[in-house]
Amino acid sequence: MNQHASLTHWALRSDLAAAFRWAARLNLHEAVANHFSVAVNDGGTQFLINPNGRHFSRITASSLVEIDANDPATLRRPDAPDPTAWGLHGSIHRACPHAVCVMHVHSIHATVLASLADSRLPAIDQNSAMFHNRVVIDDCYGGMAFEAEGARCAALLADPRITAMVMGNHGILVVGRNVAETFNRLYYFERAAETYIRALQTGRPLRVLPDDVAEKTAREWEAYPGFAVAHLAEMKAILDADDPGYAS
Repeated sequence: MNQHASLTHWALRSDLAAAFRWAARLNLHEAVANHFSVAVNDGGTQFLINPNGRHFSRITASSLVEIDANDPATLRRPDAPDPTAWGLHGSIHRACPHAVCVMHVHSIHATVLASLADSRLPAIDQNSAMFHNRVVIDDCYGGMAFEAEGARCAALLADPRITAMVMGNHGILVVGRNVAETFNRLYYFERAAETYIRALQTGRPLRVLPDDVAEKTAREWEAYPGFAVAHLAEMKAILDADDPGYAS
């Protein structure tokens, strides 16, 4: 019997903890900043999130904190989340029930993209086509994501078609219906951003896909059977072999 059987949502906890550990392996993390969250109720307002000040590589399933976006006393709890985690993720889970899982990082290439005057990600390959017409660009950065800034960002995600937000002067945020889908998008956005940045560095013209082909490819990604689930399952299989502490 699992020693943490008294904790609820164990499968979700294990999936999210694995995503944290894998993000650290890919160098998508930043010190003890950035946050992943996943809703645990139908309305999306109750969610799991990383504990304050814990490095991604040390997150465990049992250490994730369960909070309620509608509880104004959350930041007075002894296990209160980081105030910017509450401001950004709390606002999104409160306003966007379709965003079941939310992942925000300052990964290198996505943040380079967010630092450009034109932060669009053109569909120049199969990976970047995944995000065709599915990205919103926030070009009104107003400081750290405390509650007012978090609420402003959440309003940009009202359209359920949006899967990623390039947070200008800040980083990247992706959303999805579960941990597997969301982490898969985070991984592919960073890969697509890297490809784009490296292509720009050549100084040569870009081969941009026609809109109809880019849209077709994006839909094919969305319908690809079991791809994100298999990605997460393989991540967990590798962790089970050499870093099983994530599931403790």
